[in-house]
Amino acid sequence: MQITVSGKQVDLSDALRTRVSDHLDVIASKYFDHALEAQVTFSRARSFFTCDINLHAGRGLSLRGEGEAADANTAFDDAAEHIAKRLRRYRRRVNEHARDIANRERPEAARQYTLRQEDAGAARGGNGEAHATVIAEQATEISLLSVSEAVMRMDLADQPVLMFRNSTSGELNVVYRRSDGNIGWIDPGAP
Repeated sequence: MQITVSGKQVDLSDALRTRVSDHLDVIASKYFDHALEAQVTFSRARSFFTCDINLHAGRGLSLRGEGEAADANTAFDDAAEHIAKRLRRYRRRVNEHARDIANRERPEAARQYTLRQEDAGAARGGNGEAHATVIAEQATEISLLSVSEAVMRMDLADQPVLMFRNSTSGELNVVYRRSDGNIGWIDPGAP
């Protein structure tokens, strides 16, 4: 990480510059792997020092911490604590979001087949039954939906039938377009 330490009308010692660089490296590496740059500016206002830290941590994340105290070291510690607190919060939010995504139920995997019925003369075997031939096979998902969401998804996809897992009961359900134009709903869990 590139760290720039400067002072406005304040002379900074090499020890302070080294302390600032080391401490910011530790904070950034603890909470964020790829911090890019930081600008630390010290200034003096009347009887106290102020420290302003602007940290560009990448991916559009910029943090700012301010501190003021009677000496420059304490002002830096105050500003660095603000940065560390903000990085901890950001890291916690990222981790919670990742856990939520991991715990979210994924749609079930299934196979969808398209069948063509053979004509009666060619398909009938010795037992007189007609057989169907698989002409298409593709992977599909069985999503967790409410009934109204399933009907909407069926209409948007212009499908005649849709199988889904009911979000209320957890059972497999089917919605389909009836020959009279209405929507039918099959719920095996209903008494």
